Amino acid sequence: MTRFDPALRDDDDVAIAALADAVGAELAPSVAAHDRDGSFPHDHFRRLHKAGALALTIPRQLGGRGLGLYRTLLFQQHLGRHAGPTALCLGWHLMAFGCLSHRDSWPRETFERLARDVVQGGQLVNVLVTERDNGNLLRGAKAATRARRGGGGWVLSGRKAFCSGAPALQQMVVYASIDGEDGMAEFLVPRGDGVRIVETWDTLGMRSTASHDIVFDEVELPASALVHRFGGAVPSSFAVGSRAWGLQPPALYLGIAEAARDFALGFAKGYHAASLGGPILDAPAVQARLGEIELRIGAARAQLYGLAERWERNPSLQERLHDEVAITKVIVGRNAVEAVERATEIVGGHSLDRGHPLERLWRDVRCHAFNPPQADHVIAGLAKTATEAARAEALAA
Repeated sequence: MTRFDPALRDDDDVAIAALADAVGAELAPSVAAHDRDGSFPHDHFRRLHKAGALALTIPRQLGGRGLGLYRTLLFQQHLGRHAGPTALCLGWHLMAFGCLSHRDSWPRETFERLARDVVQGGQLVNVLVTERDNGNLLRGAKAATRARRGGGGWVLSGRKAFCSGAPALQQMVVYASIDGEDGMAEFLVPRGDGVRIVETWDTLGMRSTASHDIVFDEVELPASALVHRFGGAVPSSFAVGSRAWGLQPPALYLGIAEAARDFALGFAKGYHAASLGGPILDAPAVQARLGEIELRIGAARAQLYGLAERWERNPSLQERLHDEVAITKVIVGRNAVEAVERATEIVGGHSLDRGHPLERLWRDVRCHAFNPPQADHVIAGLAKTATEAARAEALAA
């Protein structure tokens, strides 16, 4: 019996999910080796480019697929089932173009040129917003990376951390402070002189994202490299639409949870216990854990796609759903972790073996907690909103 997926609303949804599954199945055989070696999967991104996946959120008139938020999340979920770290690197790239297509904050000529570089050249893009000392700059810190005027353009210096896909990035969006100005700016920086990778990424999970540090050492840029100033009432290009395009990580973690569920089911059908006289699938303890997995996956899916559909159908709400987007990120990620945990309990001690599929899925899914927005920031923000509302009501009474 084919499992019913309530997130697939129509033939277009089915087609985008099938594309992700087909490409993911081709990538899957090398995922474990890249994880073991901590090597970036250049081969995966050549295949993704060939399939048009790098251009999914680029507008159709520029040669892309023009996907909206909902179907982008579907692609990420289904790719995440097969190759989670690859999906995470791709997701930041898709997020960048989703945001830039959502609102015209960049010079049109620059955006079109970058889109052509992706469509024709298969270039991977990331937005570098995190620093070792200041954390994720979307939390409000001032960038230590700095730009100053020089030579008719700009000179950029600083260091960014957790740069997913670092070995493959040919162009990077870099958040930087500007000497003599209060706000910050986005600079489009090509790889070249003064740009170097520092290999800092040797982690428990998401190993093949190769999220190394990148240093910018007196990098000379043309005046046109400054693509957007922000601060105060002016948002960053990547904080628009309630940051809903940042929901791609929870989508792929949901895919990881589904992969763990499928593996646990296959194991339970094939593992015979002498005490039961047959496979363990129908054992009460296994059934209880399977039910818990389905509950977690179902809740995560409903939360993620319910919000995505509401966001798409109601443009007037898109800039007012910050809390709902943040809640969804945390809830979906936590449910994905719980689902994978229950899957490891079904498989038992085998799931602890290095090289076991569940051991890798367990390590990868736990990384959800460190993708922005992080739970502590979300919870503090929700508490602040509730407190301010209560005080306002008291004053009005």
